[in-house]
Amino acid sequence: MNASPPAAEPSSEDPAEQPASRPPPPRPRSPTAVVVLAVLAVGFTLWAAQELILPILLAMFFALVGNPIIRGLQRLHVPRFIGAVMVLLGGLSVGMALANQLIEPAGEWIRQVPREMKQIAPKLRDLTKPMLDANKAAQNIARAAGGESTSRPVQVIRTELNEPYKVLTATPRRIASVLAVVLLTFFFMVYGQTLQRNAIALLPTRQQKKLTVDILHSIEREISRYVLTITVINTAVGLALAGALYWLGVPLPESLLWGTMAAILNFAPYVGPLIGIIIMLLMGFVAFDELFPSLLPAGIYLLLHTLESQIVTPIILGRSMRLSPLILILALMVFGWLWGIIGLLLAVPLLVCIKLVLARIEGLEGWARLLE
Repeated sequence: MNASPPAAEPSSEDPAEQPASRPPPPRPRSPTAVVVLAVLAVGFTLWAAQELILPILLAMFFALVGNPIIRGLQRLHVPRFIGAVMVLLGGLSVGMALANQLIEPAGEWIRQVPREMKQIAPKLRDLTKPMLDANKAAQNIARAAGGESTSRPVQVIRTELNEPYKVLTATPRRIASVLAVVLLTFFFMVYGQTLQRNAIALLPTRQQKKLTVDILHSIEREISRYVLTITVINTAVGLALAGALYWLGVPLPESLLWGTMAAILNFAPYVGPLIGIIIMLLMGFVAFDELFPSLLPAGIYLLLHTLESQIVTPIILGRSMRLSPLILILALMVFGWLWGIIGLLLAVPLLVCIKLVLARIEGLEGWARLLE
């Protein structure tokens, strides 16, 4: 008789006592979430540190305007330090002379605004009479339908007693900011290239150094050309508007005031000219009594802006500097919200810088085309 096989011994380990299986590893964070968090962090940093960032950006902007002039002086065997001093002193002299010419008419207009607004109120009332009649008719219909409440909301007027103290404390800070911009502009023009060479020397390989030098030189050259060209074009627009206003009979100091305003506002496409046209309309109603002459300043400004934006700038700068209008409006909104009027003026140069950098880096050319 064959012996039966021995019975299998029961396992000494109870399944309930077996260790639980390890939890699955955590899923990696979505790249989209990381990008959103990074954008929010950068935006908050730009807003919180604007008192530190804006003087640096303005100084770099002015240095880019002056670098082509300094390079031209270097071809004439003028040292870079002397050339930077000449450019900076020349710019300050022109700015102070222009400010000296504009302070008096600007102050006069500020004092006359309340009185002049009362004078142009009848003209504006005649122009807006159809819209006001339609609005009154709509209000009557809503009131008859019971859709409008007769009670008025309570208005709370808050006044601050420490406003003069705020002005006194803000003035030294503004003076310090202006001095910081002037000094940083000078140092960027004189020592910017040295700092750039020392930073490139930190790269490990010669190929990386050569590629970085080529990229930085091309970007610096194209951005300097763009900033200087736009500055010259906007200055020409301002001078043309000032000349046209002087031809219409506006006094020369006031004509220079409005021409300077147009040149500055033209750095912010779409938004700046729109503000300028509204200001020209108000100025025309104040300066002239009849309707057609009152519309001439705004019409001339619109004509000059159209010629500049549609013909002059595309021909001079070409396609490489063109930007998408949608991206441009979004950039103006973002930088204007972050930094106010200075953000509006710096939005386009910063966007051009970003586009040029993306176009020069391999693998990111598609993002540069997205901005076109």
